[in-house]
Amino acid sequence: MKNIIRLLRIKHYIKNILVLVPLAFMGNNIELASLTASLLGLVAFCLICSCIYIVNDAKDIEKDRLHPTKKNRPMASGAVSVKLGIFFAVLCFIISCGIVAYLIIFKNVGKASIVWFLLYFVLNLLYSFGLKNIPIIDIIILMSGFLIRILFGAVIANTFVSSWLYLTVMSGAFYFALGKRRNEILKISSSGQTRKVLAVYTHNFLDKFMYVSLAMANVFYALWAKEYPKKYMIFTVPLVVVICMQYSLDVEGDSDGDPVEVVLKDKKLVVFSILLAIMMGGILFV
Repeated sequence: MKNIIRLLRIKHYIKNILVLVPLAFMGNNIELASLTASLLGLVAFCLICSCIYIVNDAKDIEKDRLHPTKKNRPMASGAVSVKLGIFFAVLCFIISCGIVAYLIIFKNVGKASIVWFLLYFVLNLLYSFGLKNIPIIDIIILMSGFLIRILFGAVIANTFVSSWLYLTVMSGAFYFALGKRRNEILKISSSGQTRKVLAVYTHNFLDKFMYVSLAMANVFYALWAKEYPKKYMIFTVPLVVVICMQYSLDVEGDSDGDPVEVVLKDKKLVVFSILLAIMMGGILFV
């Protein structure tokens, strides 16, 4: 069971909290129907992510065995057979699609939800089977995963996404994706190259655009906070900047650049994030 949980990469579900962001910004206008639909949508997105993770692990099993950390993944290490892994991938796909279909048919959720949902699945499937080897395209797909979560959540909650928030998430996602590739390059010397695309990227290119994206994300967030109907939202900007500083400090250290790993390994970053959540909760609901 422990290996199955690792196979599903449950700790990476933290990224799917983005699905609930549009709902949260409805504040005291949240209705029970929207809350229920959003929570079910979150479950569906978590399952489709697990499906993609398993397919990717099965596809890259030989390469992962050459990587210093990926070799410990359930299928790469032999703890879980490829056949069993694919079974769970299919199961996750069927259940997740069933949940979205239920929301559309019985809960009157917008049909665009299935479009965003399947777009995420198809893009990441194509990523696993080759697009991850095409420079820039691989980063765009990594970015799109964060953005689609927000857009899917907005449709599920029957609300809209502010243009500034859209741009904030997009820029921040580019920062995460570029940072991941940047640190993979830094670890080539000790781990061996496991991605073809890393032969094309340079450290300077990734480093430069990584921090351009971060600067854009901070500016867009500040503009969003300034225009948000509740005036105290602007006071969250300094804390967001501090979180970005702490995250950058971690990425500049001995990290592989994976956003989830960076956040969960840094207690200060976790505390700052919790403080931001509490602060936003107070502004939105009190």
